[in-house]
Amino acid sequence: MHPANTFPDIHGIDYLELYVSNARQAVHFYRSTLGLIPIAYAGLETGLRDRTSYVLASGEVRLMLTAPLLPEHPIGAFVARHGDGVKDIALRVTDTTEAYTLALEHGAEPVLPPTVYEDGHGRVVKATIAAYGDVVHSFIERQDYDGPFLPGFSPAAVPPASPATGIIAIDHVVANVELGAMERWVAYYRDILGFAQLLHFDDREISTEYSALMSKVMQNGSGRIKLPINEPAEGRRKSQIAEFLDYFGGPGVQHIALETNDICATVDALRAAGIRFITVPPVYYEGLSQRVGPIDESIASLRERHILVDCDEEGYMLQIFSQPLQDRPTLFVEIIQRKGSRGFGKGNFKALFEAIEREQSSRGNL
Repeated sequence: MHPANTFPDIHGIDYLELYVSNARQAVHFYRSTLGLIPIAYAGLETGLRDRTSYVLASGEVRLMLTAPLLPEHPIGAFVARHGDGVKDIALRVTDTTEAYTLALEHGAEPVLPPTVYEDGHGRVVKATIAAYGDVVHSFIERQDYDGPFLPGFSPAAVPPASPATGIIAIDHVVANVELGAMERWVAYYRDILGFAQLLHFDDREISTEYSALMSKVMQNGSGRIKLPINEPAEGRRKSQIAEFLDYFGGPGVQHIALETNDICATVDALRAAGIRFITVPPVYYEGLSQRVGPIDESIASLRERHILVDCDEEGYMLQIFSQPLQDRPTLFVEIIQRKGSRGFGKGNFKALFEAIEREQSSRGNL
């Protein structure tokens, strides 16, 4: 038995796996809008009989899009309930067997025991535990592997040119859970994976005239993995979290924050490729310099692109949020650039919430 204070040695996010209805079409969307490059493929041609997976990459981002090939496949049931969405937030570890054993000792629910996958490029060891809703965490040990992604994957065919969007990493992945469940999942990340609470926002800080939410940010010891957890708070009307839970069919990943070193250039490229962002009124930028202090970017450039700015004692950060990536008002992306700040835009919450509520109102869901 390991000591109670010993937790899995987690280095970072290895990949995110999304379950989708049609992987080939989803690849086209994520390639042509976000500029992610297909790097690996598994399907009928590689001997995989029940599903197809494509892997796309940009910088440190790895996104696997998986679709069912058979009518009664469980992936099809996931998509029918949730729409396209994040299934697996896979975590890179030094030793999968040790990480899995420790997680189970601390109370994790097992999904897949440590399993070795091998091909001519080496070996990968994978194990999986359950998380909130239908989301799971896989532990991935791959230091002995030099293939395109995982054993069983072949290099992807050379795709058409993708837009250069400047996306370099996954900054954080945000969960929405039902009312009253946030503390349970905070305890899960603390007690099972050894994460610490970085920040806490309550409904007094994240609210508008109509709705509110509460949020806690959990991160691993190195700070490379940041997983905010949101739950709705009581309000006069339906909150954005309640809307998500209704249309997703329960708890799940609300958005993926993608990091860039030049947010203005990234937003321009994404807009040109067809990504739609939420907008903020011009009044947000009045007095911005006094609120956040000196910044490298011009206020006019930020106003033109509807980019939000916030600061803390360590610097500032810039962020913008897309509209939902599909018909259901569920998964969206955030584009973020950090100039020292490790925060999450606390000073932007009110403006952001009001902007999201305008989008909700247009859908008849406020």
